[in-house]
Amino acid sequence: MDTLPVSGADAPQMPRFDDGMVNMQELFRAMAESLVNEIMDAQAEDACADGNRRNGYRERRLITSVGAINLRIPKLRRGSYFPEDLLTRYSRVDRAVIAAVSEMVANGVSTRKVERVAASLGIDRMSASQVSRICESLDDIVADLQKRDLSDVSFPYIWVDATYVKCRDGGHVSSCALVAAIGAGADGYRRLLGLDAIDTESYAGWLSFLRSLRERGVGGVLCVTSDAHEGLRRAIEEVFPGAAWQRCVVHLMRNAASCAPTRQKRGAVLAILHAVFDERDPELVRELYHLACGEIGGICPRAADLLEDAEADALAYLDFPYAHHRRLRTNNVQERANRELKRRSRVVQVFPSRRSLIRMLGAVFSEMDEDWASRRWFTEESIAMAVSPTRPAPPRPSYDGTASEHARRIIEVVIADNPVGRRAA
Repeated sequence: MDTLPVSGADAPQMPRFDDGMVNMQELFRAMAESLVNEIMDAQAEDACADGNRRNGYRERRLITSVGAINLRIPKLRRGSYFPEDLLTRYSRVDRAVIAAVSEMVANGVSTRKVERVAASLGIDRMSASQVSRICESLDDIVADLQKRDLSDVSFPYIWVDATYVKCRDGGHVSSCALVAAIGAGADGYRRLLGLDAIDTESYAGWLSFLRSLRERGVGGVLCVTSDAHEGLRRAIEEVFPGAAWQRCVVHLMRNAASCAPTRQKRGAVLAILHAVFDERDPELVRELYHLACGEIGGICPRAADLLEDAEADALAYLDFPYAHHRRLRTNNVQERANRELKRRSRVVQVFPSRRSLIRMLGAVFSEMDEDWASRRWFTEESIAMAVSPTRPAPPRPSYDGTASEHARRIIEVVIADNPVGRRAA
C-alpha cells in the first residue's frame, strides 16, 4: 500500500491502496486514533489545573469498527485519569482470560474445553500475535503493581487475605493461594499494596509476602485486619511490630457458631453475637461482649472459650477513631475483591500455569486500584485522627442509664426471643 501527499511536500499523507485509491478505513482509523489521544491529553491537562502533574502514559489497544487504535492514556502523579466513555475498566481482564486460554492450548488442555471457554467470552478465534501482545501488556501491568514504590505515603490500616483458585502446576491440578494486601493511606485513598500466588497459606509464605511490602516502603501501620490464620498472625507480628491485629468479626462469629452441636444452638450463638456487633458505642460493645460470653457459655462452652480467648483481638477496632469502626472490624474489602476474582476465574476453571493466574489476578486488581484512586475512602479529617496521639471521644450514647444496664437489657431481649438461649440460661 502506497501513500501520496495531499498537497505540498510536508502535508499529511493519506493512506492509499496499490491502485492509488484512498484507503478510507485506514484513514478513519488514523484520524480516530489521533483525535482520541489529543482529547485525552487535553482532559489530563485540565485535571492538572489544581497543581497536579503528568506522569507519562499507559498504552492501551482498543479494537473499533475501523480497526485497532493505540491509545496513550495519560497518568497523573496524584489520583487517576481514565477515559470512562472510551474504555470499559474490565477490558484488560477479558484479555487476561484470552491469554489464559492461549496458554491452555500450549499446555495440552483439551480443544473442546478451550472452545467452550472461548465461546463463553464471545471469542471466535485468536492469532498468536494477538495473544503475544496481550500477554506482554498485562505482564507489564502486573509487574508495575508488584514492584511499585509505596514509600510516598504511610498506611495506617491494612487488610490481608487469601483465596484459592485451581491451577495446573508440576503436571497436576492443585489449589493455589492467591494472597493480597489492601491499604488505606494517610491521604484517605485505598491502594493495592501487593499480590502474589503461593503454594500454601503458611507462615513462611505470609512472612515473605509481608516483608516484600516493607521493602517497597509500606510503613506507619497501626492496624492489620485479617482472619485468624496462625501463620498470618505470626507474620504480622514480626513484620509490623507494634501494630494492632484486628480479627475479622464476621469470621469470628462463624467460627463460634460452628462450635455449637445443633442448628438451633448455632442460631442462638449468632443472634447473641449479632446483638453485640450491631452496636456502635465502644463502652456498650465491651459490656455486651462480656455478657455474651457468659450467655453463650450456657449454650456451647467451646464457643464461649473461643470468644474469651479472642476478646482483645476482636475488639481492637474500638481503640481507633469511631468513624473507622465499621470498616476496620471486618475484612469485607478483601472479601469483595475475592468475589470479583472468583467470578472472573470461573470462566477458565483451571488455569494452565501460575503465570497466567498471576496475570488474571493482577488485571482484576489493577482495575480496582484505578477505581479506588478516583475517590477517597476516608476523609482527610478522619484519617488524620488515626495517626493523631489525641483522638476525639465518640458521640454521646443514645441510650438511657449506664452501658452495663443497657447491655443487660439488650441481652435479655435476645435471650427472650431465642428458645435455646432461654433454656440454657
